[in-house]
Amino acid sequence: MKRRSFLTAAALVGVGTSVTSCGNSMTTASVEDSIGKGYILHHVSFWLKEGITPEEEADFLNFFEELKNVPGIHTIHYGKVAGTNARDVVDQSFSYNLIVSFKSLKDIEIYENDPGHLAASAKYGKYWRKVLVMDTEIL
Repeated sequence: MKRRSFLTAAALVGVGTSVTSCGNSMTTASVEDSIGKGYILHHVSFWLKEGITPEEEADFLNFFEELKNVPGIHTIHYGKVAGTNARDVVDQSFSYNLIVSFKSLKDIEIYENDPGHLAASAKYGKYWRKVLVMDTEIL
């Protein structure tokens, strides 16, 4: 149960968390990176098209960099499928995923409608075959 509590705490604090191996201590990068009650987590999984070149995949990564300039974002992190153990409940079929946090519903609305977000989606959408969005409000 201690492991589950730790993993839950680490997930809520975000990728900016540094964990030491001595004892049970956990340190966060900063208060600004923390995520609390009422925040929105915008989780987006991307399945890239079959047959894109390494150069096209590298260009796709610019999409995430462009999103960093969109207003309303509290934190933004992206990555590839982790090499975790395969289990029935783990979906490792996606190519990349993006996790963006927002302080409020108003902030995610600003993000969703921002011309920079819409332009980046149109520009880089040629590389993906499927996108799945899951938004969560932290309790």
